[in-house]
Amino acid sequence: MRITIITAVHAPSARFLPEAYASLCAQELPGGWEWHWVIQEDGRTDEVRPYVPDDRRVTFRQGRPGGPGVARTIALAHAIGPYVKVLDADDLLTPGALARDLAALEADPALGWATSRALDRLPDGSTVGFPDGPDEGPLAPGALLAHWKAHAFPQVVPGTLFVRRELLLALGGWMALPASEDTGLLLALDAVSRGWFTAEPGLLYRKWEGQVTGQAAHVDTVERAARIAVTEARALALAEFKWDC
Repeated sequence: MRITIITAVHAPSARFLPEAYASLCAQELPGGWEWHWVIQEDGRTDEVRPYVPDDRRVTFRQGRPGGPGVARTIALAHAIGPYVKVLDADDLLTPGALARDLAALEADPALGWATSRALDRLPDGSTVGFPDGPDEGPLAPGALLAHWKAHAFPQVVPGTLFVRRELLLALGGWMALPASEDTGLLLALDAVSRGWFTAEPGLLYRKWEGQVTGQAAHVDTVERAARIAVTEARALALAEFKWDC
């Protein structure tokens, strides 16, 4: 059985791929399970391929640029197996992260997805924890949306997502947004299915000068308001129609 790891990458973040790969290689899975890494470049350059590991478990593809959501969604064409795990090119999995996600969903077929606590990884290598987060255990449908509406940020880090592939496909993959496309997907999942939160950190979220979320365009007030509006509207519509994915 296979877990597909999906990574969207562009040229500035390609240099971090070897560290992400090392964190994948350190994962231990139960017998009969394996991972396969699909790296999708958001564009067609010569700058990413040199950093792609030479490993039969790694698939590298390129495509016309459309942002990370488009890159991840098109990477689903190469996803095989019951589960998909997100791993951004500049982030790192902590030891045991994949096994913990897998164990949660294998133990309860009613769970559609899992997330975990994340730590910021600062340029000096130190880590800082997020101050907020749910208790470990199941997350009822709508819980994340309620927190997001109250505080204007998701209670869990979307970059820690582990999800049933069929559910991900049923929701159309990531939202067609220039940013926060992963939050949009997470809130859509939250609207139609129960999730799981693991309190033990599963991700090191790298802070660096070139990351997309650190750019001025990411906090443009007009665009941000539009992203929030369409993300909330989608989640509420899914919840209202009570679609069972």
